[in-house]
Amino acid sequence: MPNADQLTRLARLARYAVSGGLSAVTHFVVGLAGVTLFGIPAVPASTAGFAASVAVSYLLQRAWVFTPGAGHAVTGPRFLAVTAAAFTLNTVILWSGGRLGAPFPLAQAVAILLIPGLNYALNSRWTFAGD
Repeated sequence: MPNADQLTRLARLARYAVSGGLSAVTHFVVGLAGVTLFGIPAVPASTAGFAASVAVSYLLQRAWVFTPGAGHAVTGPRFLAVTAAAFTLNTVILWSGGRLGAPFPLAQAVAILLIPGLNYALNSRWTFAGD
């Protein structure tokens, strides 16, 4: 039987999964719309999707997932640093997928599956430290 601390962590992880899912859907839908509806190349379309997902992610993580010990002046730049690392990884995966001939949805799905674990670790231990 899990103790109270373990239950708190599991609840936070579940909230993170929901917020990450909403962020990922935002990223994917905006990127896919850019590619399929507007004929934008995969990397710029995904960049627009990624940017849209950043706002969704920060607001949900700060307000609902984590209990930050610091204000926006501290958590905002940290979140953006973590996001920059994720953005770089996303871009490398999409660029590599394109070079290998992978369709956009497949390459983007790979990135969306890899990035959340990295983000959770960094955001829980650094960005919003003080839980």
